[in-house]
Amino acid sequence: MWAASCLASCCAACACDACRTVVSSISRRSARIAYCGLFALSLIVAWILREVAAPLMEKIPWINYFQQTPDKEWFQTDAVLRVSLGNFLFFTILAVFMIGVKNQKDPRDSLHHGGWMMKVICWCLLVILMFFLPNGIISLYEATSKFGAGLFLFVQVVLLLDFVHGWNDKWVGYNEQFWYTALFVVSLICYLATLSFSAVLFHWFTPSGQDCGLNTFFIVTTLIFAFLFAIVALHPSVNGSILPASVISLYCMYLCYNGLASEPRDYQCNGLHKHSQAVSTTSLTIGLITTVLSVVYSAVRAGSSTTLLSAPSSPRAGGGRPLLPLDKAAEEEEKEMAKPVTYSYSFFHIIFSLASMYSAMLLTGWTTSVGESGKLIDVGWSSVWVRMVTGWATAALYIWSLVAPVLFPDREF
Repeated sequence: MWAASCLASCCAACACDACRTVVSSISRRSARIAYCGLFALSLIVAWILREVAAPLMEKIPWINYFQQTPDKEWFQTDAVLRVSLGNFLFFTILAVFMIGVKNQKDPRDSLHHGGWMMKVICWCLLVILMFFLPNGIISLYEATSKFGAGLFLFVQVVLLLDFVHGWNDKWVGYNEQFWYTALFVVSLICYLATLSFSAVLFHWFTPSGQDCGLNTFFIVTTLIFAFLFAIVALHPSVNGSILPASVISLYCMYLCYNGLASEPRDYQCNGLHKHSQAVSTTSLTIGLITTVLSVVYSAVRAGSSTTLLSAPSSPRAGGGRPLLPLDKAAEEEEKEMAKPVTYSYSFFHIIFSLASMYSAMLLTGWTTSVGESGKLIDVGWSSVWVRMVTGWATAALYIWSLVAPVLFPDREF
């Protein structure tokens, strides 16, 4: 018994030392990746609780206060929303606290990059605390999450546009025949994939003998956008490139597929109803991977010091200069601390807050968690229209990015 106790104590001490080592090894350069890791952990926790927490939540009186116990799916949805709310509050608090950080001399800069043991503990406590809240607050958060998730989709569009324009500019900048050929080949592949994808959608979602005018409208509209992108991009006045047009076309067709696949399984024009389980799992997996990649990309490119909530730090004429000269090492340290921040910390955390809402909608199928009857409400058409409107917004933003410099030549875009 004594030996077992000693062994347990040694294992616990080793585990604590290991956690402390991992946390302390997170440097300034890897802090953004650490936040991404924490966000990914929240997705894993939400996914696990969705599968295993229902029997336990049925026994909690302030959650299961209904006269008739709801279905298992209701508790699964509620568990995901509570984890998501804790994650949302964690990053929102950080976003508010980091407003106005201009240089690395600000004490909040150290909090953003350090204090990881404290932040992980606070995150855990927030998530646990969410399971003590009444259902009304969770219901309010669920309704708010739909708007936040839509806003995150909009941010995804902006990031995608930034990525494809940067990709095109880099290859064109090489000014070599090989890279021009690569641009053409990739563009051709994207357009062929878009046309092939549209043919598959016509086969799946416009079955013969059924009146599927709405689905036909969605697919045809996306195809029209694809051709419009190419026409506008190649217009002599615009002087654009075919690569961004082809990538955006393929992305819009993917959003069209996502929307059509979200239609109710009993809808006569949804040809995937025979494979609903496999399609739901695939769509969920792709959606979560896309969310994590978007968050990672935003973490890497979360704006410069002039982005949104973080204004550029203005030089202070002699401000903060010591009365007595410092040695060289101290002077170098002073210069390092006075450097302006390279991105907006507040906007960085807002991205994670919105991503928390969006991931909750993915894991719950855009459903309503808490209603008067405690039943799970099917809102498949909400998911359809969210994705379709996102695709149209993507098209509008891309066309605007092409024509805006022509319409307003004196402005910088």
